[in-house]
This record gives sequence, structure tokens and C-alpha cells, in this order.
Amino acid sequence: MSYVFFPGCSLDGTAKDFHRSTLAVAARLGLELPELKDWICCGSTAAHSTDPLLADALPAHNLFAAGGQTVAVACAACYSRLKMANHHIAGDAAVRAKVARLVGGDYDGLTPVRHLLEILCHDIGRARIAAAVKRPLRGLKVACYYGCLLSRPPEVTNFDDAENPTLMDQLMATAGATPVDWPHKTECCGASFSITDRSIVLRLSDQILSMAQAAGVDCIATACPLCQLNLDMRQKDIEKRYGRKYNLPVFYFTQLLGLALGCTPQEVSLESLVVEPYDLLEAKGICSAEARQ
Repeated sequence: MSYVFFPGCSLDGTAKDFHRSTLAVAARLGLELPELKDWICCGSTAAHSTDPLLADALPAHNLFAAGGQTVAVACAACYSRLKMANHHIAGDAAVRAKVARLVGGDYDGLTPVRHLLEILCHDIGRARIAAAVKRPLRGLKVACYYGCLLSRPPEVTNFDDAENPTLMDQLMATAGATPVDWPHKTECCGASFSITDRSIVLRLSDQILSMAQAAGVDCIATACPLCQLNLDMRQKDIEKRYGRKYNLPVFYFTQLLGLALGCTPQEVSLESLVVEPYDLLEAKGICSAEARQ
């Protein structure tokens, strides 16, 4: 299957570590992800709350530019917006006509959109990934956190089970880790309220971290730049407000998978994490002390 990769604004900016680790994993697995030419912002998160037409036209510009090739996405928010635009355009002739006027061509809403988790688990396959593992993540207990966008609404994203997705869990198990069952894998972290009302993010992220800690995990793996930012960067703020210290590293799933595939910590940008991950990784025998350099 042929893909074009839509990185989106976050992976091109604040989540460059997600971008870099995604490409590192793809290289180790022989997965070609040429970047979509002349891509633009998908409109997340502001467009759909201010202008419904713009919220469909921005993703449609990128999907139309893909020329029928399957669009691969790593960011959960981008995935949600591209899938939602397809749903609206393919299901409503009036929306399709309005979008066509804005993007300069008739887009039918049928370009396939695949999240990287779907590509890895379904297209590449766990057997091929297992064969490529060089440094199994043995003994690492992981809470796989999907957030609220990947699997909802299920009639639009059609991503795994809406309430209990397991693709990331399967991938982490293939990498040698132990995914732990826990109840908050699809709860909201507060998302972009981090900008407008930080107290909401602190409260919701505290609940997620608390449930992960209660489940006895060593770390959290996520697939959303905003989720990773809130859960990682806000731990100090949560400690100050609620008096609870977590010290839980929050990885992108591609960072952990990349380590299992033999990538160096630098190749997957571990130095970008706010909660220092090296003590944990050294204790589990996944990284050596020299890897900090």
C-alpha cells in the first residue's frame, strides 16, 4: 500500500519528537512515508468551533492534494479532523459543493485516512514488527493512553473499539512491554484548555495520572501531541496544586517502539521529555547510562 504522510502543525513544531520518532520507526520497518507536498493546517482545534465550512475545507485541501493515495497521520487531532471532513463531504452534496469552491476542485471525500497505529498493526503487521525487534522492552509496564479523539465518534473514525481500543496495547506487547489494563485510556486530558483554562487540564490530567499510577505502571504511552504535552509538562503544576507527585514518564508510542527496534535515544528524541525517562529505562535494561550522552 502506498501512503503520503501528513505531519500537521504539531509534528512540525512543538511535537518534533513525535515526528522524528515516527520517521525513525518507519525507517527501521522499511515503511516509506513521503511527506504530502504543500500541506496546510487541518484546522484543529479552532476551526470547527468557529466556521464549519472552513473546518471541512482545510482538511479537504490536504486530502484532495493526496491524489487518491492513502493519507497516513500520526497526530490524533489531525486524524480526527481529516476523518470528519471525509464524513461530511462524502455524506452531503451541499457541503461537497461548497468545499469544492474553496479548494479549487471537486473532492469526493473518499481519500483513505489511516492512523499510524492502524498502519503498523494492520498493514505492516505484528509478526513483521516482532521480527524487527532488537531490544525488547521487557519488564516495562505501560499504560496505553489513546485520548478522546482517535476512537470517537466511532461512526466517523472507525478506529478499533470506541471504549476499549487495543491497537497501541498490541503494539507495545509486540515490542516486549507489558500493557496494563486501566480505566482511563480514552478519557480527555483537557486538550487545548491548556491555553484558556489551565485548571481544567490540571484536574483532568491529574485524574488520568492518578489512575495510571494506581494501575502500577512505569510510564504512559500516547499518540496525541496535546495529550503528551499536558500529561508530561503539567506534572509539576499538578504536584503544586494537589500535592501528588507522579514522576511518570510520558512517551509517544513511537519513541518506545523505536527503542525496541534498536533506535538510539537521540534518534527518538527522548531528551525532549519533561519527566526524565533515563533512570526508568536504565533500571529495565532498555538503555545504558551512556545513552544519556
